[in-house]
Amino acid sequence: MTLERRYILKRKIKAFFYGFVFYLCRVFPVDKNKIVFWTFEGSRGFCCNPRYIAEEVLKRNKNNNNHCKLVWLVDDVTLQFPKEIIKVKNSLWNRVYQLSTAKCWVGNSRTLYGTKKRKGQVYIQTWHGTICIKPIGKYRGNLFPPIAYLVSQADSQLTDYVLSGSAWCDDHYRDGLVYNGTIIRTGTPRCDVLINNRNEMRSKIRKMYGVPEDGNILLYAPTFRGGSQWTRRTVEKEEPTINWGKLLCSLEQRFGGQWFIFVRLHPQLAANNQHYEIEDSLNKVFDVTDHGDMNELIAASDAFISDYSSAIFEAALLRIPCFIYADDLEEYIKSRGDLFFDMYELPFPIAMNMESLIRNIIEFNRELYVRNLHNFMSEQNVTEDGHASENVVDLLECVLEIKEK
Repeated sequence: MTLERRYILKRKIKAFFYGFVFYLCRVFPVDKNKIVFWTFEGSRGFCCNPRYIAEEVLKRNKNNNNHCKLVWLVDDVTLQFPKEIIKVKNSLWNRVYQLSTAKCWVGNSRTLYGTKKRKGQVYIQTWHGTICIKPIGKYRGNLFPPIAYLVSQADSQLTDYVLSGSAWCDDHYRDGLVYNGTIIRTGTPRCDVLINNRNEMRSKIRKMYGVPEDGNILLYAPTFRGGSQWTRRTVEKEEPTINWGKLLCSLEQRFGGQWFIFVRLHPQLAANNQHYEIEDSLNKVFDVTDHGDMNELIAASDAFISDYSSAIFEAALLRIPCFIYADDLEEYIKSRGDLFFDMYELPFPIAMNMESLIRNIIEFNRELYVRNLHNFMSEQNVTEDGHASENVVDLLECVLEIKEK
């Protein structure tokens, strides 16, 4: 038996016993008012799509005298949450009990392999991306590990609704998430803050990190390398080849004003306590990896750089300059699979080395960029209007049978 087959057998045996615990917890009744949330398998806190859905639920609890009980599964219970949300340590028995007794589940990542759902329970999968550059699921072809397929398939069989914010998501989530159920065009809840709270976030984030009110922020948010591999999961980062000083000079030369750089690693890297060693003699580069919510940072930003992260499409909703810096393009495709797009057909200037990145910034044509961006968003039928969280909670209220008072 190969190492891979032994690993899969081990995971299946573990899933069987894990599922048995769910059957034991069926002696407890389902609380028809309880919603269980989690983000990134419990490794992160109050963030991403579940955060904005939870905030809308809390708002309606207060304004409409609803009585929804919100429980959040989290590895680190010292993380900050609204006081109305019950934080629960994401241990085996806690997790199984909470999931077994909740009417609704709302998560942005897969459940643990072996999870069982009871009749009448509803699972809303928000996912943690929008339009993708890097391939996911079946689109990875032979690079999609068998264990990842099994985990994806098992979770998708439990899922009742997957959220979408564009025609692109409608078309690609089935093979991308190995999912055959209902996809609903609600919009992406975590994008609501970009549309509704930009001024608030600009002030909040600058005050939090000591950036002047009139200071400009570039957010650099690369994705991770690795992921769900053939046996054990590995998550890796690459030290950036960016010269922060030159980058700052180019931004100030092209756009004027005083600039600051925020560096934000992927949540899976943050969960492993991985950070960059930043050499910053100007004190203008901040590691914001530990900031709770990515989209607060995007909302506060004036420019954005990434490589293969879907977050670039969310930043583009603000019509701020967005750049792609892909200095390992060939290697990344070799390890991950063919990308969804030809990088040169995207509306974002692309660079594969520092020299090209600087040139793209200096020669940035805003009028051409906005026109190309508008055409791209129209082609993908992106429908982000700032009401996604409301749309999802409307669905939740139907599931919970909450009648308007």
